[in-house]
Amino acid sequence: MVTLNQLRTFLAVADSGSVRAAAAELVVTQAAVSASMATLQRSLAVQLVQADGRGLRLTPAGAVYADHVRRAVGLLGEAARAAAAAADPERGELRIAAVTTAAEQIVPALLAGFRKRHPEVGVLLEAGNRERVTALLERHQVDVMIGGRPEPGREVAVQAVRPHQLVVVAAPALASRSAAPGAGSAPGQGLLTWLARQTWLLREPGSGIRAATEALLADLDIAPLTLTVGSNGAIRESAGVGLGVTLVSRDAIEAETAGGRLAELPVPGTPLHRDWHLVTRPGPLPATAAWLVREALSSGGFEAARDREPTS
Repeated sequence: MVTLNQLRTFLAVADSGSVRAAAAELVVTQAAVSASMATLQRSLAVQLVQADGRGLRLTPAGAVYADHVRRAVGLLGEAARAAAAAADPERGELRIAAVTTAAEQIVPALLAGFRKRHPEVGVLLEAGNRERVTALLERHQVDVMIGGRPEPGREVAVQAVRPHQLVVVAAPALASRSAAPGAGSAPGQGLLTWLARQTWLLREPGSGIRAATEALLADLDIAPLTLTVGSNGAIRESAGVGLGVTLVSRDAIEAETAGGRLAELPVPGTPLHRDWHLVTRPGPLPATAAWLVREALSSGGFEAARDREPTS
């Protein structure tokens, strides 16, 4: 019979890639981890991990199993929290994930209003790129996610939507050079030629803004040099000192453009409209998640999605 302890041990091994690291995380001996893994694999009659140098890696079967186990363990934790919240909702916990830009620019004000109404509710906020926050929601590790439009095929419920635009910016000194047209260029062609010669600053793989940038460059039919910077703060600083141009959330650079440190460029096809989406899993919401949806709709600048499920 498979036990919850075995499943948690398996996930620790899957995430860390070694028995030693899993043992340290779980505060048990390496022998206990090895024994738990051996028992689990015998119970399933499937090899879940295999040697990879000095560590371990998941077999194809192990990768599939890990995905299901993460969801199952997350659902069990969610059940415990739901029971506790039903007994005393105002002492429950709000678990929210947001893509980096939303976590920096949208969520703080939203949580400030939420905390005024529900001061005793605990709040857990996870920030990351689109892939990470989507995985957290699907694995039942958070109840609410704020990010871009969900990818087709995802089993989610869009509760609310907030306007959001992406714009291309650069340091003013650099941006001023984009206005010089190329000799004999058609209108606007000089800007495209200039953009193709610039370095474009990108977020890390898995970021929604990176994907939007790559799509924009394809639409413009240019293939410039790129530099992966990896965070909104680093992107703003790099662009501000003239290191390159970048596609960025207008929400994230309002202070910089107002202060004259960054300037928007009139790039064809921009601004890109990529609304923020407040997303949950389908079905009844925990009380804390329903309260956050109401806060977003009442004072967070969000509008109800047309197909939104009613909150409790």
